[in-house]
Amino acid sequence: MLRPADVIDVEELGLPYTVTAESGFALLQIERFPTDARLSPEEVTLLLRLPPGFPDATPDMFWVDPPLLTAAGAAIPGTQQIEHHAGRAWQRWSRHIQGQWRPGIDNLATYLFYVRRCLREAGGQR
Repeated sequence: MLRPADVIDVEELGLPYTVTAESGFALLQIERFPTDARLSPEEVTLLLRLPPGFPDATPDMFWVDPPLLTAAGAAIPGTQQIEHHAGRAWQRWSRHIQGQWRPGIDNLATYLFYVRRCLREAGGQR
């Protein structure tokens, strides 16, 4: 379900992960994924729903469990929706990369970089 290059990228994280399929998407769950010191909790399980044809097809949004808040306990804009995937409830991060995704260039490593950037920004860092 993941290309060999994507397997290498996720294994380089050194974190436990699983890959399953649901409705044509590859579901990549990465456990103990670090968030940001200004978010609570500081680790989550990250869910990426990779569309058929990924990485040429653009991914959209990502999900975390447990839900994240700012360290002060405030809600983060665009994260109020809870969705169910792979038999589990996830906080949806409504972040859209369309228009920035470069088919043939971008891959799992660049998508993980994007996710980290979104988490840093939610924590107040640029």
